[in-house]
Amino acid sequence: MQQQVPYTPTNKVRIVTAASLFDGHDAAINIMRRIIQATGCEVIHLGHDRSVEEVVNTAIQEDAQAIAMTSYQGGHIEYFKYMHDLLKEKGAPQIKIFGGGGGVILPEEIQELHEYGIDRIYSPDDGRSMGLQGMINDMIQRCDFPTGLSINGELDRISEKSKPDIAKIISAAENNMEANKEALDKIDAMAAQSKTPVLGITGTGGAGKSSLVDELVRRFLIDHPEKTLGIISVDPSKRKTGGALLGDRIRMNAIKNDRVYMRSLATRQSNLALSKHVQEAVNILKAAQYDLIILETSGIGQSDTEIIEHSDASMYVMTPEYGAATQLEKIDMLDFADIIALNKFDKRGALDALRDVKKQYQRNHNLWDADTDTMPVYGSIASQFNDPGTNALYRALIDTLVNKAGAVHLKSDFRSTGEMSEKIYIIPPNRTRYLSEISESNRAYDKRAKEQAEVAQKLYGLYQATLSFGGPDLLREEAATLNEEGTIGELISKFVALRKDLDPHYWDIITEWEGKVKKYRDELYTFSVRGKEINIKTHTESLSHTMVPKVSLPRYQAWGDLLLWNLKENVPGEFPFTAGIYPFKRTGEDPTRMFAGEGGPERTNRRFHYVSQDMPAARLSTAFDSVTLYGNDPDYRPDIYGKIGNSGVSICTLSDAKKLYSGFNLSEPTTSVSMTINGPAPMILAFFMNAAVDQQCEIYIRENGLESLVEAKFKELYDDRNLERPYYQGLDEGEAKDRVELEPLSNISVKGHLPKGNKGLGLMLLGLTGDQVLEPAVYAEIRKKTLAVVRGTVQADILKEDQAQNTCIFSTEFALRLMGDVQESFINNQVRNFYSVSISGYHIAEAGANPLTQLAFTLANGFTYVEYYLSRGMDINDFGPNLSFFFSNGVDPEYAVIGRAARRIWSKAMDRKYGANPRAQMLKYHIQTSGRSLHAQEIQFNDIRTTLQALYAIYDNCNSLHTNAYDEAITTPTEESVRRAMAIQLIINKELGLTQNENPIQGSFIIEELTDLVEEAVLAEFDRITERGGVLGAMETMYQRGKIQEESLYYETLKHNGDLPIIGVNTFLSSEGSPTTRPGEIIRATTEEKEAQITNLRALQERNQDTANAWLEKLQATAIANENMFEVLMEATKFCSLGQITSSLFEVGGQYRRNM
Repeated sequence: MQQQVPYTPTNKVRIVTAASLFDGHDAAINIMRRIIQATGCEVIHLGHDRSVEEVVNTAIQEDAQAIAMTSYQGGHIEYFKYMHDLLKEKGAPQIKIFGGGGGVILPEEIQELHEYGIDRIYSPDDGRSMGLQGMINDMIQRCDFPTGLSINGELDRISEKSKPDIAKIISAAENNMEANKEALDKIDAMAAQSKTPVLGITGTGGAGKSSLVDELVRRFLIDHPEKTLGIISVDPSKRKTGGALLGDRIRMNAIKNDRVYMRSLATRQSNLALSKHVQEAVNILKAAQYDLIILETSGIGQSDTEIIEHSDASMYVMTPEYGAATQLEKIDMLDFADIIALNKFDKRGALDALRDVKKQYQRNHNLWDADTDTMPVYGSIASQFNDPGTNALYRALIDTLVNKAGAVHLKSDFRSTGEMSEKIYIIPPNRTRYLSEISESNRAYDKRAKEQAEVAQKLYGLYQATLSFGGPDLLREEAATLNEEGTIGELISKFVALRKDLDPHYWDIITEWEGKVKKYRDELYTFSVRGKEINIKTHTESLSHTMVPKVSLPRYQAWGDLLLWNLKENVPGEFPFTAGIYPFKRTGEDPTRMFAGEGGPERTNRRFHYVSQDMPAARLSTAFDSVTLYGNDPDYRPDIYGKIGNSGVSICTLSDAKKLYSGFNLSEPTTSVSMTINGPAPMILAFFMNAAVDQQCEIYIRENGLESLVEAKFKELYDDRNLERPYYQGLDEGEAKDRVELEPLSNISVKGHLPKGNKGLGLMLLGLTGDQVLEPAVYAEIRKKTLAVVRGTVQADILKEDQAQNTCIFSTEFALRLMGDVQESFINNQVRNFYSVSISGYHIAEAGANPLTQLAFTLANGFTYVEYYLSRGMDINDFGPNLSFFFSNGVDPEYAVIGRAARRIWSKAMDRKYGANPRAQMLKYHIQTSGRSLHAQEIQFNDIRTTLQALYAIYDNCNSLHTNAYDEAITTPTEESVRRAMAIQLIINKELGLTQNENPIQGSFIIEELTDLVEEAVLAEFDRITERGGVLGAMETMYQRGKIQEESLYYETLKHNGDLPIIGVNTFLSSEGSPTTRPGEIIRATTEEKEAQITNLRALQERNQDTANAWLEKLQATAIANENMFEVLMEATKFCSLGQITSSLFEVGGQYRRNM
């Protein structure tokens, strides 16, 4: 395809960009907004998980020509229509709407949205024909029209703080000052009468001004519940293109308030910190009678003082990293600023910097008689929730405005403790080299293994020479006790001397090798797991009566080769676990995972039972809808309503969790549950654990004939209060009999029929909990036993969310603390079979990372959790077994060895660096086939790719495997496509003869070489991350996110230009050109399901109002007291909804602050 030339707009075009959800779409819109900027537009980027109202309010306040959105499957119709309606309702129908969402927005849906008034939805076919630049050219041409041509009736409404009118007047001042001179003169006159103070904030680029402003705004709104605030933020324009990134809004959470107006301005000229229209914008906000105006400049240099000409009080924001103290003498703002904020006070040398800046301020202002400590210089960590330094800074700013600018209406009672900012460290400062220490330790292991193998090889030469000369067998006789003479004696003495250079443990490996070989040749192999003896047949008989070994051993004779193989490869189940963590695969439990997640809990439960039929074990892999993923409750607001139960199941209460897993005994060893959720993971986990406990309570109640107690409690809590009892909405009478359970349990809350396989376990106590019925001691014992046996995992990996997928909801520090609380609770309650975190590379790969980056970032994140948990005083052998890993498997060559490389790196580090026991050394390797390789064109070819990826995973001895359905590129998978996806791995495991062997790739030259190459690439990446301050330090500079997006764009570029052939997408096209495939069946949540979720939620909130409030207050108090929140969550989730808990924790833990 010919390279598209960027369109040159004739007007100043302003576009708001955002993603309605998360995942690769956050990366996609970031790539888009960069191209939009480079095409000469001013871009206000909002990032991921933005509500329609946030986007619309931004577009109106910024007086943008257009909104450009990416909206993922589930609720996109409602999302775009609601945006159109809200723009119209708020008086801004001129703002155009553009969008895309890959193949999941179907052609007929695109047509429906176009007919409704959406300007353009771009499809994958548009992308293939037009290219990225072509689509963006088309969009910009459509919105290349002027704004702010004239001021008409807007002036009459300005004092009412009408935001659309304020926005239009600012545009008129920016774009047509001369034509609107008369109206603007009136505004200047109104502003001259205003007493509104202007706080000017300037500082160096990257000092954290936007985050600091956000924290100051949050405190102002709490401190002054009736006051209003206007913000003008200036960012530089690019000289080359005229485009600009207006990036302050993305960092601000507090401005989502009716009392705040914010406008972003581009300088529209180079080398200036302010726009020439900034004074007019300030005057317009003064005329609108805002109580305080904050003016923030672009951070383009240290010396700019222009801000003081436009403000009544000024603050200069800097960081401790300014270089030598003499550099302070060059900063003009230290002469003029009323207050100096030394932000990012957690950086090295912060206390020295505070001292130096105070002394410089004292010198600049000739305050020789004043105490240096009284200088208005404040250390702050704006990124840290409720930071005491930021509290002190806020109070000082307000006092300065009152005293200097006469803003008596802003007088504050805000209390500052006077404490200095102190970083709450996740990783202690003296441990930031942990990744390079691991690299060094692992490389040292490899070096020693190679050296020892050379010694062993020489010993083997002496051994063979001794035998050749008729000497004794030195393997079976102790050489040091032999009294041979002549050549044999010399050989033996050399052998004895050389053997001193060999580690005694390694000599044992050599001497025991024949015994090891015999164990695998014997008919039965015996080993023990947690004190239980297990006997496994070592061979499988083929149809041709060939006895195929389950584990095949190398045929090396030389000791050096054998030793090196044992140290680097070894058999499955032995260190370094390269070939797998168990000696043999578990019989009767394939690695197959059953995937479901659609509609309400009942529909997903039906799907689980359908795909689990006739399977020896139930491994339930659960996808949640985006409402749940962001910790929200279902609601009638269209942009939430549209997402309920789409692309995942809607879960917001304990009853939902009970219905979801009903009919599966969650305490059985053959049942395990995987929950793909991150931000709200602790709450969903608490729902699950309580559901599991109550199942066992039900079993106890039935066994002991206590059903009458349950009925009495229902009568007390529901019937006597005229409340409807919760129930499971079963199948209608008309459903086919073979899909219905014919022998359900008694005393269960069901309307209609249960699906086949679901006898109703978990539905007796729907709306109650076991502790409301049973004696406390009985309940406590059941709870203890249940928590000790439940199996499964909750994803909960907040680090990779911040780096890639972005379903973060809490501040990173608070989210990590919650994860630590979960793990601590697991240790206290002896939860041994459930993973507290599934450290995920899948979503890193889905956002665009290549396999090496996926593996390196994922393992680095894993070691970060290790360091964090160790810093909290946990024992590595207690928490190590609760960690698991989850990878994506593509078709790249590195994916053939990603599991074995991961196991080897992890086990060596856990053994050599951390001294962990064998159980903690075992990396649990769970795989999902690549979603990125599912294409919307020729979707039937996706099954071929998935089959190849499944082969990689099974040959690499994965612990579980989730095969994606071929139609997931365009819809939530159907029953038919899920069965096909599961059949892929079932056929491989049951029918493909070579899988009767469990280490088929061991011994391959290319596999061994690839493993070494991948391992070294990962260790090199560890060193690069260390240079950036470890994982968390690298995240601050967005190193991981930048690398992922770079690799994503590289892949897309190669795919688009054809250098990377993808069959049915850019080559080997059908006669029709392989257009996007229309699915035969579309999976969407029904109106009835959505209504049921909202009705059930509101019923829970009404009946538990007082109890829920008490638990929410206790949860907040626990968080403030720095105690274990998960223990309280286990109780709170019995009465509170997901959204209630999320909102409550926002107030004490802080909301996630998005990054560019």
